[in-house]
Amino acid sequence: MAGHSKWANIKHKKERADKKKGKEFSRIAKEIINAVKQNGPDPKNNSKLKLVIQKAKTANMPNDILERNIKKASSTNQENFTEMTYELYGHGGVGIIADIMTDNKNRISSDIRIATNKCGGSVATPGSVAFNFDRKGIIQINKKDAIEDELFLIASEAGAEDFDTDEDYYIIVTAVDDLFKIKEALIENKINCEDSSLEMIPKTSVQCSKEDQEANQKLIDFLENIDDVDAIYHNMEI
Repeated sequence: MAGHSKWANIKHKKERADKKKGKEFSRIAKEIINAVKQNGPDPKNNSKLKLVIQKAKTANMPNDILERNIKKASSTNQENFTEMTYELYGHGGVGIIADIMTDNKNRISSDIRIATNKCGGSVATPGSVAFNFDRKGIIQINKKDAIEDELFLIASEAGAEDFDTDEDYYIIVTAVDDLFKIKEALIENKINCEDSSLEMIPKTSVQCSKEDQEANQKLIDFLENIDDVDAIYHNMEI
């Protein structure tokens, strides 16, 4: 594994940790609703729910909130949710991806249209932005909580794909299916994982003018405030 210093998006989003965590919990709650509606509230007989519960634990969702969501999902009044991805072009050639889970496709389509009307940018053809991103598991460990050489060895043996550092954090990159397994290996070795999540990592970043950066940030902020939008990814160099 070797670091490639490509974590500007992650570090930038770290500044919005509370908002991000709230969005993540909201998405997991929606996934629980879908899983329970399809195959019931018992994870022993519902493999999809079992996977969502693992995801909730990876996201550090408290057990009482998890159990409350499962109970709530059993209600006949709950709507079904649809997973969607919108791809957009921002300013200066920047690509933007919005992960969405909604119970109303017309509403989210209108919300995205309003965002581009107010902030610029345009909706892209499916696949035209996403090809420049890889979906990966990302685990962040505060440097005060681990020794680099020991952490590198544990992560490597557990199957991590990449390892990098920034000013304050060690960053472990995993395949999507390995995120929970590798986090468990770290916990077993008494290493505190400050944050773990699935992210869309850009293969290349785009440099743009200060004006385009500000315009893109306005668009990103607007998108992040849409209730059905769970996560925003971009390839703008910060």
